[in-house]
Amino acid sequence: MDKLKRVLSGQDAEESSGVSEVMDATTLSWGTRMKGFIACFAMGVLCSILGTCLLWVPRKGLILFAVFYTLGNIASIGSTVFLMGPMKQLKRMFEPTRLIATIVMLLCLVLTLCSAFWWHNKGLALIFCILQFFALAWYSISFIPFARDAVKKCASVCLS
Repeated sequence: MDKLKRVLSGQDAEESSGVSEVMDATTLSWGTRMKGFIACFAMGVLCSILGTCLLWVPRKGLILFAVFYTLGNIASIGSTVFLMGPMKQLKRMFEPTRLIATIVMLLCLVLTLCSAFWWHNKGLALIFCILQFFALAWYSISFIPFARDAVKKCASVCLS
């Protein structure tokens, strides 16, 4: 468990004791990180569920869905900052293996909000929410070793 804590917090075994003491004094404890992660992730899931429920509200339902669903996804992504720290999260998001997935996911988040607020196009907002779901799923499985290869293989078997 200690090794998992060190890996997720970005601490290497080669750090000197002085650097390690400074890092311990300036960072959140493991328990606080877990509480922050759980709270932020739960808020993200709650916003996504609330957005889905608001989809059926007359006239403004689709816009509310797009906004709450996007906010839920942002909170869910942001929850991992508690586990890794903001800089390590950003570095991992823009690694070459997940760069395209990150860009597509962030683009879908922005385009969903643009279609809801500026373009006032409900159909486009719904399409971007669907794309947002798939982009976030593809981005998320990029953190699991060989998961994208397995999904590609399953899709090729199903389509052939």
